[in-house]
Amino acid sequence: MAKIIGVCGSTRKNATEYALVEALKEAEKVDGIETEMISIRGKKISPCIHCDKCIKDEFLGCSIYKDDDMNELFHKCLEADGIIFASPVFEMGISPQLSAFMSRFRSCYLDLRNDPEVYGKHVGAAIAVGGTRNGGQEMTIACMHNFFHTHGYVVTGGALGVYAGAAVWSQDNTKFDDSIDPIGIENARKLGGKVARTVLQMHK
Repeated sequence: MAKIIGVCGSTRKNATEYALVEALKEAEKVDGIETEMISIRGKKISPCIHCDKCIKDEFLGCSIYKDDDMNELFHKCLEADGIIFASPVFEMGISPQLSAFMSRFRSCYLDLRNDPEVYGKHVGAAIAVGGTRNGGQEMTIACMHNFFHTHGYVVTGGALGVYAGAAVWSQDNTKFDDSIDPIGIENARKLGGKVARTVLQMHK
């Protein structure tokens, strides 16, 4: 059974989490796929300070912040066959919380140094949720894709019309559902299905 993890980078339980859950539901419709959602909301995640102690210690994780919530989440993500990041748009980029989360993968250099293709069969995809229709969703998706490119993941969009990832328009609605942006949510579902099928292709 292949596993896809969804990482929700929002501090609120609303549109971003909704879109990610819909993507994961669609992924689970594909035989041979199981999913899990990780929410950063309420988690203690300190940002990397680039001291490189993890590299010097050859420790896959963080040698400094050993007691925050990131160490468990870090290893879950490394063990997953696919990851879908979802972030609200902050100043046309990812949320500060998701940025801190991503920064903590510095020690992956240890794996990549030994084998540049170590994550080469892992699949990554992205969902961005903005309060306005053209509020920076594609730039936010690009930020998340850059993380995957840095680690050598296979990055996928959602096929026709969902070229990079799913861009959702929340209209800053506090009670989000399909009716607020049916096209955006349908695209999130397409993305989830595409990630699942790509994961299975990579492991044939």
